[in-house]
Amino acid sequence: MSRAFVKENDLEHTGTDLPERPQSEHPNYVTPAGLTQLQQQATQLELDRQQLAPRKDDPVARQRLAMVERDLRYVQGRLERAIPVDPTEQSTDSILFGAIVNLEDENGDHHEYAIVGEDEADISQNKVSWVSPLARALIGAKVGDTVKWRRPAGDLELEITAIRYPVGKETT
Repeated sequence: MSRAFVKENDLEHTGTDLPERPQSEHPNYVTPAGLTQLQQQATQLELDRQQLAPRKDDPVARQRLAMVERDLRYVQGRLERAIPVDPTEQSTDSILFGAIVNLEDENGDHHEYAIVGEDEADISQNKVSWVSPLARALIGAKVGDTVKWRRPAGDLELEITAIRYPVGKETT
């Protein structure tokens, strides 16, 4: 019999065949805060999975469960590959992973960025991934150095005015 004549519930497979979230090709360096963030995400996703599992006969719940399980596999993979870096153990002479950097651009504007892991990057909080063009321009530089941030909008000269690393309860 041709598949054209087979009646299937259209919602039966909706959203359950999701593509995997790709893992980064880069080492997964994480700050202590980033590691905690990943662990909290895994815990929340596990709770979500436990709540949705009994309702897997409901097409909407089955779709949500598929998304939660996919995201949980992603986060578990990130945790398995996590390389914790304690910023308090970094040299304060130059910019390294975990640094909080104060900059002055060529227009005289002041900026502060923290260099963090890929999963904890959040530009709204001035946290940039260590593999971003900005972080790559900064890593290895020292106070007083000028670096060129290559951007699609045009290159920008940045002078490093201060470097610090979080201590105690301060998180990046």
